[in-house]
Amino acid sequence: MEKVVAVAVGATRPAICSPSLAEVDFRTSVKMSGFFNVSRLRSLQPIKALEESATASVVQESAAISGNNLCQNSTVAKSTNILWHKNSVDKRDRQQLLQQKGCVIWITGLSGSGKSTLACALSQALHWRGKLTYILDGDNCRHGLNRDLSFKAEDRVENIRRIGEVAKLFADAGVICIACLISPYRKDRDACRSMLPEGDFIEVFMDVPLQVCEARDPKGLYKLAREGKVKGFTGIDDPYEPPLNCEVGVHVWYRFELAETWRITKWLF
Repeated sequence: MEKVVAVAVGATRPAICSPSLAEVDFRTSVKMSGFFNVSRLRSLQPIKALEESATASVVQESAAISGNNLCQNSTVAKSTNILWHKNSVDKRDRQQLLQQKGCVIWITGLSGSGKSTLACALSQALHWRGKLTYILDGDNCRHGLNRDLSFKAEDRVENIRRIGEVAKLFADAGVICIACLISPYRKDRDACRSMLPEGDFIEVFMDVPLQVCEARDPKGLYKLAREGKVKGFTGIDDPYEPPLNCEVGVHVWYRFELAETWRITKWLF
């Protein structure tokens, strides 16, 4: 069957149909209308999907929240010969459309401190107020966005960097992005903060004592760490660096009151 590429000039019907991309002169299309829309694109071969990694054990899973990565840097190569292309619709326009401030709420704390619980409660509270939010959960991101990353120290740094970059895009789109992940080192959190304009990064510290988190131990990882079966576990034999100047500190140990979520929203309205 013939593979067809249709390039629509302007917003009307296709102007070019050819069996290969090589025959499409994008420069001509741009000159004619100032832009082009690709309405159908079938000639590209699908990118080979990343192979599923072997089923991770509980010990492997724990590596996502541990490790000595204080001095590690991302090994991902930097792009060259690129320019930033400005759009006619900017963040202010999108915020005006959504009637809200696009920003990142970064929830950090030990495993079992209640980061995901607070993220969901906050998202629900904002939803009730008619605000558009999206949660970037550290574990969830490893199912897709970061599925190619291992649990080596340098990959954990890259994991935080990617989530920070995606959170920045959500904020630029006018969305209130709620990121919840341990992110134990200030260096990584500060790097994510530096991606956004001042005031658009709200750091929320789950200031919950280690003994409380260990008593909860929802994944059983603290027990494994105490038994020596998990090495470099945050809070046990790997440090957690609490924020020095976070915007919000949460000290609720056993259940979340609605007041805690409203206290965070004061930074948004």
